[in-house]
Amino acid sequence: MQNIPQVKLGIVAVSRDCFPESLSVNRRKALVAAYESKYGKKDIYECPICIVESEVQAMEAIADLSKNGCNALCVYLGNFGPEISETLLAQKFDGPVMFCAAAEENTATLSSDRGDAYCGMLNASYNLKLRGVKAYIPEYPVGDAAYCADLIHEFLPVARAIIGLHSLKIISFGPRPQNFLACNAPIKQLYNIGVEIEENSELDLFEYFHKHDGDKRIADVVKDMEKELGKGNKKPEILEKLAQYELTLLDWIENHKGSKKYVCIAGKCWPAFQTQFGFVPCYVNSRLTGKGIPVSCEVDIYGALSEYIGACVSQDAVTLLDINNSVPKDMYDKEIAKKYNYAFTDTFMGFHCGNTCSTKVCNPTMKYQKIMARSLPVEVTNGTLEGDLQPGDITFYRLQSTADNHLYAYVAQGEILPVKTQSFGGIGVFAINEMGRFYRHVLIENGFPHHGAVAFGHYGKALYEVFKYVGAENIGYNQPKTVPYKTENPF
Repeated sequence: MQNIPQVKLGIVAVSRDCFPESLSVNRRKALVAAYESKYGKKDIYECPICIVESEVQAMEAIADLSKNGCNALCVYLGNFGPEISETLLAQKFDGPVMFCAAAEENTATLSSDRGDAYCGMLNASYNLKLRGVKAYIPEYPVGDAAYCADLIHEFLPVARAIIGLHSLKIISFGPRPQNFLACNAPIKQLYNIGVEIEENSELDLFEYFHKHDGDKRIADVVKDMEKELGKGNKKPEILEKLAQYELTLLDWIENHKGSKKYVCIAGKCWPAFQTQFGFVPCYVNSRLTGKGIPVSCEVDIYGALSEYIGACVSQDAVTLLDINNSVPKDMYDKEIAKKYNYAFTDTFMGFHCGNTCSTKVCNPTMKYQKIMARSLPVEVTNGTLEGDLQPGDITFYRLQSTADNHLYAYVAQGEILPVKTQSFGGIGVFAINEMGRFYRHVLIENGFPHHGAVAFGHYGKALYEVFKYVGAENIGYNQPKTVPYKTENPF
């Protein structure tokens, strides 16, 4: 995957001066050994400096981490820990930070080598809040070396997303299509989480597209598309234009990154796009997203942002779909009811014209966009990648600024069922436990738009932590029947 950061996490043990420093040093060594035994060496770095009470030593540790290329940090309480310097360490480090703490190894340690990190974690968390410092603290942050190694490994996808966001630029083209006010995009919250945005006119894109007329690279891109599509290449006449458009976007990205390392795109795709460009951009969007450069539809800026977060967390292709239509009752009765433990209201169909990467589609086929072709010549609507989405685990999620500048999010895990949709576009039959209640009391109640990002796998835990880290005020999820929503009628 391109366009996705690599994480190198530095582990710094801290020690309070009234506890033996050797306690923290030895526990740090045991933690690193446990991590390397389970997960290898490539993701972590053991900082040899053990912080005591000294702010100077905290700065020395940060300098050492920077010198060794660390972009994430684990502050490890090997004993009670120095609440001031350990918090200063988190405050001054340029990157995502987690805290965890050592449990007591055995009864024999209690007489003289007790570490009291269970207590120290409380002081650390208090001082983080006192200084307004963001840090990831696991659900239960105290354990032995093997347990804390697992905590660090769980933090890596969260750290990868945070690092990516801090170096991300969203490039958009054009205003939202009419009647798509739901995909509103107040930019203040983007700046709050460290994301830059560059908003451009469709005319700028159109001009740049024609600067690529006759580009010598087009033929190679066409060959790559032909190889990817295989038997699904049903519109060979449109591939040259699509290849030209792909090169246009890639060159724009390269020339407009500015101070940022990573980019995603919120693209325009209708109503004038088809008649002026002569195609729809869905297939190109799918190809770039499959490479780690998400391209959202309909200038959905927060949709592109959400897709990028999912790509960082999963290190895999993601997609953006309409939470689109109910499953017909006859299909549910015949294909789902007796085979799967889902109620009718747990099911729905996720759809978009054809923007999902070919690796996530069954028998992907190049077609025309049926909805647009109802009012336009078919030949200008070619360019969708259609087919039923591959069955398997998914996570539906979104991060969104509300119109009045509050940051909300939702996460729900489920699956795509192996049920033929008998429909068009890139589409799948989705099942999420308690989807009906989630739909009403999270999506509708909180004013989320119809677009949802989809990660192919269960990544709810990491995504939830990312949303917490960036400051989402409200994170909805599909609550079980035993946990009512605030707006749910108890009668």
